[in-house]
Amino acid sequence: MSTAQGAVSRYLDELQAEGGLKGTDIANITEVSKATVSRWKSGTIKPHPRNELILSDLYYVVGRLHEYYSADEIRSWLYARHPQLNGERAIDLINQGRTIEVLKVLDRLDNEVFV
Repeated sequence: MSTAQGAVSRYLDELQAEGGLKGTDIANITEVSKATVSRWKSGTIKPHPRNELILSDLYYVVGRLHEYYSADEIRSWLYARHPQLNGERAIDLINQGRTIEVLKVLDRLDNEVFV
């Protein structure tokens, strides 16, 4: 397993453990099959660069949320529609490359303006 594939496998493990995300969740956000996610995890194939970016952003957001919430709460937070995101879901914004909008909400959380 190469370093890049090792990183992907580690990201997937931590997204599951810390973010409560299942293979199906990862497949949905990256718009691939659950089998493809399994192949990423095993190192059989490597994600396309766009999906590597989505996984990296998701990993970072989950890490930030982990400071405040349990894994189940993080999964719910990612899927919930948020007033601070104009009624959009964080998971969709990450998929669309709009992670910065999610991070701005998390910055408010860091400053104790709870969301």
